Amino acid sequence: MAASDLPHDTALEHLRIIRTLMERANIYRAVSATAALCGGVLGLGVAAWGLMMPPSPQMFLAAWIGVLCLSGLANLFLLMRESQDKGQPFITDGLRMALRAVVPPLLTGGVVGVCLIVFRQQMELASLIWILCYGLALQGTVSFAPRSIIHLARAFLIAGQILTVLWLWKGWPDMISPPVAVASLYMGGTFGLFHIVYGVAVFLSQPKELVTSHS
Repeated sequence: MAASDLPHDTALEHLRIIRTLMERANIYRAVSATAALCGGVLGLGVAAWGLMMPPSPQMFLAAWIGVLCLSGLANLFLLMRESQDKGQPFITDGLRMALRAVVPPLLTGGVVGVCLIVFRQQMELASLIWILCYGLALQGTVSFAPRSIIHLARAFLIAGQILTVLWLWKGWPDMISPPVAVASLYMGGTFGLFHIVYGVAVFLSQPKELVTSHS
């Protein structure tokens, strides 16, 4: 096979994977909604704690890393259970393609955010970067994700951009709250509230039998 044929073959393979993912979009969405609800409730709880009893930058970072780990484990468990129920392998071409889309922005945002908190105590800016990079990660899956994920991606991107402008505009709202409380507000309003709204909306829009099978 000529070298010039390789890009064409790669494109065809990507199209095949995307088609498979689109056919399975409802299944992916059901699992994601459950994990989103769990993570959203946990995120709101941590954000409320940060608002009422503002922690140190180190405690703020540790708390949100804990939310990330617990939410990630819940999502991993649901994906594995779904694969077992369907008699399908857990590691598939579709999963690899999804990881290629989401890992770069998530890893970049995670590293930059952690460095901002550890070395500069910039909780607000770190939170804004996490929000924007998470939105970019979701946006990277729009070619094969259900519409609900696209809406969630846009919500994070729009909210992140608006909050960044407001934060840079004369330091709003640092004038009325300590930085860690502001960061907690950002995180709770997005990673907490957005995921809860997303999860509830997805479950309400699903066919009754699909919801029952995944509850």
